[in-house]
Amino acid sequence: MSEATQALSRLIDIMARLRDPVAGCPWDREQDFATIAPFAIEEAYEVEDTIARQDWAALPDELGDLLLQVVYHARMAEEAGWFDFATVAGMIGDKMVRRHPHVFGDATLQAGQWEDEKERERQARREEGTLAGIPAALPALLRARKLSARAARVGFDWPDARDVLDKVDEEVAELKAELDSGDRARITDELGDVLFTLATLARKLDIDPEACLRQANAKFTRRFTAMEQDLARRGTSLPDSTLAEMEAGWQEVKRRER
Repeated sequence: MSEATQALSRLIDIMARLRDPVAGCPWDREQDFATIAPFAIEEAYEVEDTIARQDWAALPDELGDLLLQVVYHARMAEEAGWFDFATVAGMIGDKMVRRHPHVFGDATLQAGQWEDEKERERQARREEGTLAGIPAALPALLRARKLSARAARVGFDWPDARDVLDKVDEEVAELKAELDSGDRARITDELGDVLFTLATLARKLDIDPEACLRQANAKFTRRFTAMEQDLARRGTSLPDSTLAEMEAGWQEVKRRER
């Protein structure tokens, strides 16, 4: 038995012990799929953050936290008599072989091969419709990108990115027209159209809209913190500063970054 197999087997046994109805952990015993699912999402984001920071020393620990979520769900399913961890590992192994016939078979790699195989899998699951199978729980920008990409596969798309940018301008104009109305429902609808079209623009540019926004968040955090620290060195604070003073500080931080 390899070291990796031994470690995984040990983790599966640990989870079984934690879920033991008599000797297990009270907290772990009372959890179910709904209560654990948010942790899987959180751990996935922590893995992504660790990679973005290139903290390779911390990455094994974060990947372990994510793996634990898979083991946890598999254990609960095994207790219910549905499936076990071996089923999970076996199914993903079979899927990878099936989706890579150019590696595990005699086929030649073809453009769109991955998506074609996914489409066959959706049909086998009897998921009807071009947009079927895109999880509603995905982050909204990511789901918007996937929805527009799926629609584009059947020809429902703009010719190029500049055409999408024109659509962004159109949607922004419609949002501006609604701002004076004070109708929050209509404003929300129009703002959603702007965001969806921006996600489509990101797809046409082959850029991840979530990555764009994370980068913008990081930049805003960096600049805002630097502005706040500059004010503190001058013996003042944000609440004691005027908007004009904050704007001047913001522009100074931007100049230093150039």
